[in-house]
Amino acid sequence: MKTFLKIALRNIGRNRRRSFFSALALALGFALLLVMASFIRGEMESAMQATIRLQSGHLQLRAASYDEDKNSLKWQDLIQDPFAITDQIKSLPAVKDATPRLIAGGIVLVRDRSSGVRVMGIDPQAIANEPYRLGLLEGNFLTPDDRDGVLIGKPLAEKLNLRVGDRLSLSVNTSNGDVDEQRFVVRGIYSTQTYAFDSSTVLLPLAKAQTITRTENYASLIFILLNQSEQTAAVRASLAHLPYSILDWREMNDLIIQFEDMANAYMSLFYLIVLAITASVITNTLIMAVFERTREIGILAAVGWRAREILSLFLYETGLLTVGGILIGLLLGLAAVGYLSRTGFYIGNMEMSGFLIGDTIYAKLTLADALRLMVITIVITLLAGLYPAILAARLEPVDALRGGKHA
Repeated sequence: MKTFLKIALRNIGRNRRRSFFSALALALGFALLLVMASFIRGEMESAMQATIRLQSGHLQLRAASYDEDKNSLKWQDLIQDPFAITDQIKSLPAVKDATPRLIAGGIVLVRDRSSGVRVMGIDPQAIANEPYRLGLLEGNFLTPDDRDGVLIGKPLAEKLNLRVGDRLSLSVNTSNGDVDEQRFVVRGIYSTQTYAFDSSTVLLPLAKAQTITRTENYASLIFILLNQSEQTAAVRASLAHLPYSILDWREMNDLIIQFEDMANAYMSLFYLIVLAITASVITNTLIMAVFERTREIGILAAVGWRAREILSLFLYETGLLTVGGILIGLLLGLAAVGYLSRTGFYIGNMEMSGFLIGDTIYAKLTLADALRLMVITIVITLLAGLYPAILAARLEPVDALRGGKHA
């Protein structure tokens, strides 16, 4: 093994420029794959975390008949006396917060402009509202006894040309099927850096939302955040005695999980294409080496080297070029991922049904993803180096020596 390694290193060093650029081509391809994998991972995890924080929570309690697509406000579809239930849930050690929320459809009207919105009644004191509290750009946060204040997202404020202190009319569906319209004051403008949410969600104190929708002492759902996602199954089991439907974050975000699986499948195909292109450079390098060293190969065969030993020598050379390319690629890729994990890549206002996508993607590379790409790269480049290795191993000593003389 040591002999093969020494000879392979010497052979690669014969034409250092060619060997370097062959390894560099593989390095650039490998670095590109690291960046792409980190973007996919970062975006999928970001979408899932944003959806859990803003929309689904880790768990939700709902009436069995509740339909979130219709934002039903019928009493039989709602949860009665929700604070009594949240007090029970918050007593569990794994629960970070549990808070009632009331969801209704509505329309915001400002002068000659209007926009359809989702009205969400929240308990302003709940820990789960931290994304809105920390994301407050202007004005003040809501208080439980506020009867004419609302919070609106930055995109909605820009669309309707609203500022803190401005007045708007809000039309909301009610439990009896009517529509109630009232005037409100913009208390604050928030940003969760999630355009789809910020452009369509108006926040009201829960008590006011219940009053305007005629659903006093009712809530659409109970939003539950846990200290760790891994505790979801255990907490769900401990809540099974409650007479409500319990959904976990996987069920509520099944579309994101399916999309991630599909994206990974397409990216695997992309990885193979990129690596096949870059590995072909190493194949060409070794084929050129075979023709340049035809006489040398013939001499090795003449002095007793077997075909599998010649094949092994060229595979060693392939392996050395691969290792060099991976090491260079790791340096380039980790530098790029490190930069993009801090600054991110701004993609602007993007909306996708069932997703809450942030306006900036932050790269996230896991050890598992890096190791998987390294294994794929090694396998593909060794397979690519197999052809020139077989070509060299099949040379007949006499033909190789004769070919070398003519060369």
